[in-house]
Amino acid sequence: MESLKIFISLFLFSFSSFFLGVESDHLQHSNLKRLRPNRLFVFGDSYADTGNIRKSLSDSWKIPYGITFPQKPSGRFSDGRVATDFLARYLGIKSPIPYTWKNYAGKERLLYGMNYAYGGTGVFKTKDNPLPNMTTQIDYFQRVLAAGNIYSPSDLPSSLALVSVAGNDYASFLALKRPLTELPAFMKQVVDQIAVNAMRIHKLGVNKILIPSMQPLGCLPSITVFTSFQRCNATDNASTKLHNYLLHKAVARINNETKPSTFVVLDHYNAFLTVFKNKGPEPGVMRFGNPLKPCCVGVNSNFDCSNVDEKGEKKYTICEDPKAAFFWDIFHPTEEGWRSVYSVLHKTLKDVWI
Repeated sequence: MESLKIFISLFLFSFSSFFLGVESDHLQHSNLKRLRPNRLFVFGDSYADTGNIRKSLSDSWKIPYGITFPQKPSGRFSDGRVATDFLARYLGIKSPIPYTWKNYAGKERLLYGMNYAYGGTGVFKTKDNPLPNMTTQIDYFQRVLAAGNIYSPSDLPSSLALVSVAGNDYASFLALKRPLTELPAFMKQVVDQIAVNAMRIHKLGVNKILIPSMQPLGCLPSITVFTSFQRCNATDNASTKLHNYLLHKAVARINNETKPSTFVVLDHYNAFLTVFKNKGPEPGVMRFGNPLKPCCVGVNSNFDCSNVDEKGEKKYTICEDPKAAFFWDIFHPTEEGWRSVYSVLHKTLKDVWI
């Protein structure tokens, strides 16, 4: 997510006429009668990582990250819980243990699933990031299954997978200074690879895979800062809609190849916007005074949340109450932000497994 600033700023003036005509497509999926999954496997990036990323590579292991939960940095890119944690909560299970912690967790704890997500990664290899992309994350999953000492084939049909892709591939594309004329085709490559990855997870035995749509990039504080956090950028959001449109088409295609319907798009895009626009008492959804303004920011554009100078003095500020902010830093929601998003998504989640 750190590199999304490049993606958004460059994409601001690119392909606007091509993207603005794209409307959001809503995937229709059957309300199948299913038992609620009892374990969760997670793949993706910083919206889902609960501690895999190495301490030397990420601010998410530095103060003040984790001040709400677990009251110290835990590798989560937030003040507290993230998307993975709230999805697990709706399943009624504990949050799955990060893959890098598997040797330190008891067998009972591992029964709830495993999180393979690493912050900063993408579907493909991202620039200057040595961490495993999604293909490699699925390789890790496959090796754990092959070992046979944690999960058996009979465990997988009652499991759920989350596949999170929040934009790092596009940031890397532009950071590498590839021609912008190639970007629409690259976007299709990204979405097609998401579909390949989801199908691979299914073929390993997981019967239901959730794939979040991309959040409205034009509403991230890294771009709304240019309007003093007052409004989202319509062109950036139109760009995001193209990714989501292609994603819905790809998911519809792979659903036609599986019986019954297996893959579900979890509508992060509209859930974020619903929370932003909430002006009244909607159950479970916080009313944020200014949802576009982040809680933790650098004292100026040279610093980010968690930065200190050579003397160890803080070069960031934190809002008085993180629970009153939707965004924690310039890219990631607070725990309260994620709680509200998943409250909006509650009905969709119920439809998946009830």
